[in-house]
Amino acid sequence: MEATKAKVQKLTGSKAMSLAIEQAMLKDDKVFVMGEDVGKYGGIFGSTTGLMEKFGPDRVMDTPISETGFIGAAVGAAAEGFRPIVELMFVDFHGVVMDQIYNHIAKITYMSGGNVKMPIVLLTAVGGGYSDAAQHSQTLYGSFGHLPGLKVVAPTYPHDLKGMLASAIADDNPVVFMFHKTLQGLGWMDQIPSSLGPVPQEEYFVPLNKAKVVKEGTDITIVAAQMMTVQAMNAAAELEKSGVSAEVIDLRSIKPIDKETIFKSVEKTKKLLIVDEDYKSYGYTAEVAALVASEAFYHLEAPIGRLAIPDVPIPYSPVLEKFVIPDATNITRKVLQVMNA
Repeated sequence: MEATKAKVQKLTGSKAMSLAIEQAMLKDDKVFVMGEDVGKYGGIFGSTTGLMEKFGPDRVMDTPISETGFIGAAVGAAAEGFRPIVELMFVDFHGVVMDQIYNHIAKITYMSGGNVKMPIVLLTAVGGGYSDAAQHSQTLYGSFGHLPGLKVVAPTYPHDLKGMLASAIADDNPVVFMFHKTLQGLGWMDQIPSSLGPVPQEEYFVPLNKAKVVKEGTDITIVAAQMMTVQAMNAAAELEKSGVSAEVIDLRSIKPIDKETIFKSVEKTKKLLIVDEDYKSYGYTAEVAALVASEAFYHLEAPIGRLAIPDVPIPYSPVLEKFVIPDATNITRKVLQVMNA
């Protein structure tokens, strides 16, 4: 939907998310929030700031440190007609609650023949870059994208964070909503320009199944998500100086993948690089590469490039962490390799 300039404001990613939740809660009293520190504290990454003051502790619930318990409770609430938004503080913690996610949230609608809906939004923070070590720095897009029954989204910019969260809350299917720590625009973290952007004040919806071309180009297509989209845009600016025109696609949806947008771009550029902050094996670099190789192979004029975190736990050491997480320099170098292949 179009918004007038008077109704557009600049918001950080965290404020865009809290506004989306507030508007959904005002519209539907079946929507509620629960998780660790989502109430008085407003979420450690700011996505529920101010909501407890507006809606009270019955609809914005601080929970004990028991992911199995409160995410399990969300399953029961959804089955009874509520629309829970439940926060798994770090995506790295999903292991302790995988039974609820994989065997219940993802499968109950299928196993009930469609009679029981699971309108759950599972919010979770992803991403490294802060020396939070191996148990707090992963993205794990591929771990959730692999599971049938879940929609998995990873918006980059504040506009999409608000619009896609609104769509996720309205969806009758379970949605894993992954937000990147660096893109929340929090004062106690390193702020980057991409974490602040224009956001319409009124409610609007961004589709959960569409990628977005965030930069037009003619020489190579770069497919990325979240901070890798930001790094790809930085790389594209550098490549322009040497006469290479890169088209950058922000994936936005991990599952389903918008293959049509990717195919259309590859048909134009003839070359493809996929960049991921997840591990290289079995991640979306492999999935996108397989889709293009199987369905758009004859558009290619060079082997597909893939750049991701090597299959090692993310290091605590800042120097080693910087070494394993792709950045604009790595992307630029890899683009030139693909171009010269």
